[in-house]
Amino acid sequence: MSILFGILLVLHILGLALIIGTFAVQLRAKEGFRTELVLTGAITQVVTGVAMVGVGAANGHTPDMVWVTVKLVIALVVLAAAIAAVVVQRRGGRVQPFFHTAGGLAVVNVLVAVLWP
Repeated sequence: MSILFGILLVLHILGLALIIGTFAVQLRAKEGFRTELVLTGAITQVVTGVAMVGVGAANGHTPDMVWVTVKLVIALVVLAAAIAAVVVQRRGGRVQPFFHTAGGLAVVNVLVAVLWP
């Protein structure tokens, strides 16, 4: 089970890199946002995060459910913003608010993950 957890953790970090890396590179952009990369990262983050909680619980680890809930809610808002960015981009609308919401909240989620006591 520890190998499975490790694989999930690597995928979780790669999902995070897709979101924050794309966000950082295109922070000052006015057009041409790579919203599909942010969406892929957001989906990866939610799926692997939930799976890691499940694998951890199966191994007898009791996660802090308040921490898990806060991170999941933020991740779902990131996912919703990424979906909205893709939809708005396909319709030719203004992508920036959704793109920046997804990227900014992904950074907040990292801060919660690292700094939560």
